[in-house]
Amino acid sequence: MHLFRRPDYQSETTKFINELKKQRPELDEQQRAGRALLWDKELDRELIAEYKAGRVKQKPYVYQTNAE
Repeated sequence: MHLFRRPDYQSETTKFINELKKQRPELDEQQRAGRALLWDKELDRELIAEYKAGRVKQKPYVYQTNAE
């Protein structure tokens, strides 16, 4: 053991989260399921490249009306 080692500190937030996970063990699985809905997606790289290639460059003065 190190001479100057302090006891492990846990914030109130960390203690709360750890206690909540003890009370509700299914919480981790629910978080993974929620993440899978929004973030864990397979990307179609070819389709994204087509979208980028089809973009029209924006003019520098968007709000200026042309009198042409």
